[in-house]
Amino acid sequence: MRCAVIGAGAWGTALGDLLARNGHDVRLWAYEPDVVDAINGSHENKRFLAGHRLTAELAATNDLSDAVAGAELLTLACPSQVLRRIARSAKSDMGANVPVVIASKGLERETLSLMTTVATEEIPRSTVVALSGPSFAAEVVQCQPTAVVVASTSSEAASTVQRAFSSPYFRAYTHTDVIGVELGGALKNVMAVATGIAEGLGLGFNARAALITRGLAEMTRLGLALGAEQSTFAGLAGLGDLVLTCTGSLSRNRTVGLELGKGRKLEDILGETETVAEGVVTAQSARELAVRAGVEMPIVDTVNRVLFEGQPPRSAIGALMTRELRSEVDE
Repeated sequence: MRCAVIGAGAWGTALGDLLARNGHDVRLWAYEPDVVDAINGSHENKRFLAGHRLTAELAATNDLSDAVAGAELLTLACPSQVLRRIARSAKSDMGANVPVVIASKGLERETLSLMTTVATEEIPRSTVVALSGPSFAAEVVQCQPTAVVVASTSSEAASTVQRAFSSPYFRAYTHTDVIGVELGGALKNVMAVATGIAEGLGLGFNARAALITRGLAEMTRLGLALGAEQSTFAGLAGLGDLVLTCTGSLSRNRTVGLELGKGRKLEDILGETETVAEGVVTAQSARELAVRAGVEMPIVDTVNRVLFEGQPPRSAIGALMTRELRSEVDE
């Protein structure tokens, strides 16, 4: 199959490499010329995925039209805040009814829309499929066993994407709950910032376990209010991705929280890396979405206060612990 992957960060590169190893003809679009040169010349993304050799079958390009033209499957793996613009630019070179895989995780800042909603608005002729689950890019490139979910309202499109990506080391499960799968992928990044803060403060494993568990409760609460299925949050795109991102050393969002907990300033932390920590961007959108839906999300509120309102991390965690006592189960 002729495949286009748009966005050559770590995740887009890993997905492009996976598709190429699966025998597909892949064009990976990168914004940065040096990324294109490195992938085509030395089969390595030295900027975003250094130290990991890519298959020689993966070809990169700076020309969006060249990447998209003739593609039978399009994957968007760009940062959430530029997805609308890139989808709009790609549309004119796309064929009709080409499935669009959304591998970006986040909420659009201005509209609070899910990425699948943004793509559907910009490319209405295509069927959209959300891809999410516990999957560090570096481990996918290393061909480590990984399982994800591909969700769509079209069973045919989900099955097409499932077959395209699945391999002996990468297993894709189909799902119909697009809202739940996407929300899980977006919100877990905010929770990872929270668990990183607790770890940076030296608060121990008890605190981390509590934050993960109550974070899952918040994610589920918002998901249900927006029409998602509760069971989705107990699966790969919910609990699976949440645990990985909150505990794994490769998690950018956890690392941001970790450094905040150690007392560093957000702008200094973000200035040290070119990779995007989606949890920082998503935190504000998640809070606003919760207010709109009439849902309480105290961990999301806490992360926002630390990130953007100057509350010291230790007092923010203390405020979480001294909230009004309540039942564990929502009534």
